[in-house]
Amino acid sequence: QVQLVESGGGLVQVGGSLRLSCVASERTFSFYAMGWFRQAPGKEREFVASIMRSSSTTYAGDSVKGRFTISRDNAKNTLYLQMNSLEPEDTAVYYCAAARGLSVTAYPRDPRKYDNWGQGTQVTVSS
Repeated sequence: QVQLVESGGGLVQVGGSLRLSCVASERTFSFYAMGWFRQAPGKEREFVASIMRSSSTTYAGDSVKGRFTISRDNAKNTLYLQMNSLEPEDTAVYYCAAARGLSVTAYPRDPRKYDNWGQGTQVTVSS
């Protein structure tokens, strides 16, 4: 199984920016579709964004469209999430996830399609 390690979380003020990174342990990183999800206390895990094996195909959740950008660097086995115009509602633990199966292309927002998960990184937006 691929191991995923997130970094880049922290405390930021409203309107600020952060960039999250997720490093994968395998050279076959390019074979995986990747996603970012988040979970706030007392809430269900929420889809944030995903990117297919082809970096040209991306998806974003309605609450982050226009503010967050997902990208990947297959040469570095790394997934990114650029977060701009952060709001208090963005406060959560952010998880990266990897999907090897093809069904994720039909359901890119479904966390059940992702097989491997990182440990998460905390993002806190203060007002």
